[in-house]
Amino acid sequence: MVATEIIQALFRWIHVIAGIMWIGQLYFFNFVNAVFAPTLDAESKKKVVPQLMPRALFWFRWGAAWTWVSGILLLALVFYHGGAAFENVTGNWSLGAIVMVLFTFVSPFVYEALLKTPVGKNLTNSAIAAAVAIALLSLAMIHWAGFSYRGYVIHIGAIFGTIMAFNVWFRIWPAQQKIITAVRDGQAPDAAVVALAGLRSKHNTYLSVPLVWAMLNQHTTFAASHWAILVVVAVIGWHGVEKLYKKSAKVQGF
Repeated sequence: MVATEIIQALFRWIHVIAGIMWIGQLYFFNFVNAVFAPTLDAESKKKVVPQLMPRALFWFRWGAAWTWVSGILLLALVFYHGGAAFENVTGNWSLGAIVMVLFTFVSPFVYEALLKTPVGKNLTNSAIAAAVAIALLSLAMIHWAGFSYRGYVIHIGAIFGTIMAFNVWFRIWPAQQKIITAVRDGQAPDAAVVALAGLRSKHNTYLSVPLVWAMLNQHTTFAASHWAILVVVAVIGWHGVEKLYKKSAKVQGF
């Protein structure tokens, strides 16, 4: 028992430190660099981008990797092995619970498919679809899987984190490699690649806010009275992110 608690504490420590590294870089890219980079002329970009971006993206992608891995280990230790996933201590692995766990790890592919639809091509429509998905998933995890408040909140958080980590490693990083190489060689980056990297980074920024709520988990149980609280938290958080984007565009250098 003591050994398990020590391991959990170690994983939580790693999870938080890696998360700070990851999300800190994410906010730097979206609220600082996205406004700063267009102010550079072509020659400055050739000097700055190949030196700055690979370094920043190193900590960005490895922060994402360690956050995800430590998060999954905590999910296994606290919620599966420790039984916190279920509403009562006698809860067991029903078909619903198994399907919901599997969905957590295949969610990036559902997300990819959604982005190819008309809904996914518009940021506002994507946000509405995400809010509906949170509501439906919450209800399925409560009534079909038998998850507790902590159980369904952490799984929805894991869905967000898995999508975000997928974006970092399989969409943003490959796209940025092409962009950095083009800038270094004095060429104009492919506009489609730039758009892809920017969109996925923006999606990650919006998802990061409800993800942090999910990470707080046991400290948000005061809100366990209704599943809709999680939807409200996400919407409020996304509105806050929108305000931060507008504010970032107004911040000036000297």
